[in-house]
Amino acid sequence: MKTSSKQLLKQIYLSLFSLLFIAVILISCRKKNTTPPVVIVPPPVVYVVPPINTSSATAKEIIIDMGGGFNLGNTFESNANATTPAINKQIIDLYYDAGMRHVRIPVTWMEGFASNLADATGNLNTTHPRLLELKEIVDYALSKKMYVVLNTHHEHWIKNNYDGTAAFDTKFAKLWNGIATFFKDEPKQLLYDVINEPEGKLGQWSGTTYPLPTGAQQLAWTRQVNKVGYDAIRATGGNNATRVIMVEPNGQGNQGQIEEVYPDKPSLPGAGADAYLAIQVHTYDPWAFCGETGSNANFPGSTSIENAIKKVGVHSVLIDVPVNYGEFGVGRQSNTAERNTDIVRGFYRLFKVTCKAQKMSFTAWDDRGWFGLITRPSGSSPYGFSNNIVPTMMAQ
Repeated sequence: MKTSSKQLLKQIYLSLFSLLFIAVILISCRKKNTTPPVVIVPPPVVYVVPPINTSSATAKEIIIDMGGGFNLGNTFESNANATTPAINKQIIDLYYDAGMRHVRIPVTWMEGFASNLADATGNLNTTHPRLLELKEIVDYALSKKMYVVLNTHHEHWIKNNYDGTAAFDTKFAKLWNGIATFFKDEPKQLLYDVINEPEGKLGQWSGTTYPLPTGAQQLAWTRQVNKVGYDAIRATGGNNATRVIMVEPNGQGNQGQIEEVYPDKPSLPGAGADAYLAIQVHTYDPWAFCGETGSNANFPGSTSIENAIKKVGVHSVLIDVPVNYGEFGVGRQSNTAERNTDIVRGFYRLFKVTCKAQKMSFTAWDDRGWFGLITRPSGSSPYGFSNNIVPTMMAQ
């Protein structure tokens, strides 16, 4: 019995060992199986910038709805780029397809061209061929359900010589009366920017010819010029009675001057009671990085850029007036390869993200030159974006 029991136990142990060995082999083989697991990849998410909300009416509603936009620079304010509607419609299409929903069209009315849109007294020539080209482009952008911003741009006759007298105020009022009357029947998606970058006698940071923008006289004159244009527009009535009007601080529209020029609601045109008033600011700060003579080595860091925009946002809430960043960008006169870098692309994207968080619209400066954002290989080629700046900025 003892021998038989031992043999039985031995057989049982051998059987268990065999089963265990087979299990180990099977597990080992399974681990060595190189067949990749099935991974379900979700479809790519396509982000589409929605069309504008045509029911937006007040400045607050419209500023948010404008989202991202661009400047049709060096065109109607200078002789650098063609004013031909066909070319500029292509550019508008390119930006629209990239998700931008507004265009700012700088216009110089009383100087700078062999034939100006208005005469020396501010009287607008409503049959001028260039004005008719401008209207065709404005109407085209509006037909695409975009917002359009028109301004008075390089009007140095008033900025460099202003003295607060009726001689300048009357001429400027007549100019804006003519502009506002000409575009009076356009829908509310057309906006006005009273005067681009108040400077010269109104105060500027650069040079020694003109006073600094912080002087009491310069602050008062900037408010006065803006109010003259504002009052002239509102006086034309019709759609202009509730059209959004933007005013800029001095120091060339500098973001840092918003608190100085408009510290409170009573200092605003309409004494802060106009729901259709907005403020437009510009920035190329720091110039050592953003300016055409700047360098990527002088990038101040993301926090510095963000904080400057947020500071404007705080003041916007304080005075209860929405803000549009009407110009910003990075240019290079030489060493243009610096613009084809992640640091520059990142700057534009950071600007967009920060503005949106502050409920501000943003309008990149594009002069097709030092600050250019589009290009085409030849005169007959379609335009495309240069350095991948705009697609990076507008990516969701």
